[in-house]
Amino acid sequence: MTSTPELPSSSSGPGAHDSADAAQAFDPHHTGDLVQLIKDTADRLAGDNASRGDMKILSRAVRELGYAFKVFRPFRSRRKATIFGSARTRPEEPAYRQTECFARLIAEHGWLVVTGAASGIMEAGHRGAGRENSMGLNIMLPFEQESNPVIAGDPKLVHMKYFFTRKLMFVKECDAVCLLPGGFGTLDEALEVLTLLQTGKRDVVPLVMLDQPGDDYWPAFLDFIEKHLLGRGLISDEDLHLIYRTDSPTQAVEHILNFYRVYHSMRYVRSRLVLRLQTPVSAAKLDRLNEDFGDILTGGRIEASPALAEERDDPTIQHLPRLVLRFNRRNLGRLRQLIDAVNADDDGASGGTAAAPSINGAP
Repeated sequence: MTSTPELPSSSSGPGAHDSADAAQAFDPHHTGDLVQLIKDTADRLAGDNASRGDMKILSRAVRELGYAFKVFRPFRSRRKATIFGSARTRPEEPAYRQTECFARLIAEHGWLVVTGAASGIMEAGHRGAGRENSMGLNIMLPFEQESNPVIAGDPKLVHMKYFFTRKLMFVKECDAVCLLPGGFGTLDEALEVLTLLQTGKRDVVPLVMLDQPGDDYWPAFLDFIEKHLLGRGLISDEDLHLIYRTDSPTQAVEHILNFYRVYHSMRYVRSRLVLRLQTPVSAAKLDRLNEDFGDILTGGRIEASPALAEERDDPTIQHLPRLVLRFNRRNLGRLRQLIDAVNADDDGASGGTAAAPSINGAP
């Protein structure tokens, strides 16, 4: 597995991320200091006699990311689902049809589908969503890899040389991840996303493992995780709450949509975690949240709040109610459970001590 790129751990809305510099929070267009920092870094590398090969990597990575940011920028107000899976899956295979169905259903709810631009699962995702609801991140390989006919030539298609820049874009810009069976690349991407979620280097998003009915691809993978990772104490039981497995595209889409039923987005403001919500929670639910999730707080209580002063840089979500808490930044699986409890009906169970719903695919 390649090294995990760090992603911004705060977001101001679907697919958008805030600056970590609180001093600049009121001016989202202030980038002069960051541009100068990039220039200074390049100058220091030159002064340190960096090799031409090293400078080429840096130059290409900056240009690739800059181009990808430009392509994605107009679509940052729309939710996006990233799909990973094998390029070798044939159209007649059930996994292809599962992907096509999932992409069609999520696109019907106004979402964009982001995937690679090759054949197999990637083509199925684009076919299901349709060209107008598809975005592509194609990787340039030593052997020729053409774009699939659905996305070829589309202005929403980006060609990239490096896997690490491509994977950063896949995860940075998405609001959900759907994994289909695949080879080394798919498993690399699956573990990459899980690592980012578990360590808090990526805001919590739904991660769905979608099988075809009767297949044991993801169950076998999860059995390995439970036996050799959880069983040896290499991960925690709560980490399993970051995963949801199903063999139903409909359930996969329902799971993703339910994640955003009340919850909207999150942002760290110094030592506080701010959860933006679509609707406020009741006083009774707030009491339950404090009772069930006090173990992940470093102090104080979970409090209802309007937008904080530091959040004025995004006026489009100023009206949203908030929950503010001092999260320990360690128990990300428990944070996922907290979001699930926020999304639950007021008269339903909070989910604070419920068993992980991920292994058997139960809602």
